[in-house]
Amino acid sequence: MSIKPIIYLPDPILRQQSQPVERVDQELSGFIDDMIETMYDAPGIGLAAIQVGVPRRLLVIDVAGKDEPRNPQVFINPELVATGDEINVYEEGCLSIPDYYADVERPESITVKHLDRDGRERVTEAGGLLATCLQHEIDHLNGVLFIDHISKLKRDMVIRKFTKLAKQRVTA
Repeated sequence: MSIKPIIYLPDPILRQQSQPVERVDQELSGFIDDMIETMYDAPGIGLAAIQVGVPRRLLVIDVAGKDEPRNPQVFINPELVATGDEINVYEEGCLSIPDYYADVERPESITVKHLDRDGRERVTEAGGLLATCLQHEIDHLNGVLFIDHISKLKRDMVIRKFTKLAKQRVTA
């Protein structure tokens, strides 16, 4: 297993539409293990493959609390098939936009159709933090960032800040 470098805003790869995973095999299993290790190392509770530069519809999540055992979940080719009527607001952050947080409104409950890491079809009904995290990571697979759910003024400020930081990293 190895830790993959995380892609940061304003890298244009984050705006790419991810392509479906066509084969669940040993190679994919190794990549999934790398993604889980990368997520824990960051540390984060979710990671989409596009965030490590791989435009495939794959994400990993672990919303276990600090005092709970790790519980990584794998979602291959996730598809949001239903959303509940109630709305929740969570303060979201993103490994690709470090140290920036904003309140985002999303449906409180969702249903996602996907494959598990063994290639079996699954349907997951999620609420609360898991629902929010799944929607955040599925957005990544569609080239959408959580800052796209905040005001244009705040979003433009964040993009300017991270563009400036990226330029400073290049010249340093």
